[in-house]
Amino acid sequence: MNENVVLNAEDVVAVIQRLAGEIFHKTGTEPIALVGIQTRGVTLADRLAAELASLGANFVQGTLDISLYRDDLSNLAALPHIESSEIPFDVEGAHIVLCDDVLFTGRTIRAAMNVLLDYGRPACIELAVLADRGRRELPISADYTGVKVETGAEDYLRVHFQETDQEDRVIHYTPEAT
Repeated sequence: MNENVVLNAEDVVAVIQRLAGEIFHKTGTEPIALVGIQTRGVTLADRLAAELASLGANFVQGTLDISLYRDDLSNLAALPHIESSEIPFDVEGAHIVLCDDVLFTGRTIRAAMNVLLDYGRPACIELAVLADRGRRELPISADYTGVKVETGAEDYLRVHFQETDQEDRVIHYTPEAT
């Protein structure tokens, strides 16, 4: 595989700071709920929360596991690993910023919105992603995007966070031609 570093450690920190600034600029002191999609979306939400706290934002946090809401469960070779969902706030009427590491087809986000709607009807749901690789299958787009990376259908975009991978970086993998 060919590997291309899209964001290095310093870039990841700068992008997260910019995303938090954009969220704060748009929402100001309005209460928001950051909801991270398991697993790396939770890390992104945590990082955004730290930045938003330093800006004086008013927010709560939650986590979401979409495993049982996936539309490809029948295609999986094994049962999905179930993480916990924690929504310690009232979703009804909340301004939610859903967080995920990579936006690709839009199916993960669709599943996450279905889970959230089972908790109640938010006032709005926005989406923050570290990387958008395009190639959407559903009409879903991010409100806050760290970086856009054009990828092929067979390519991979991998996010590494210090908390889970001992380093911060985003890597674009292209399979070797056969």
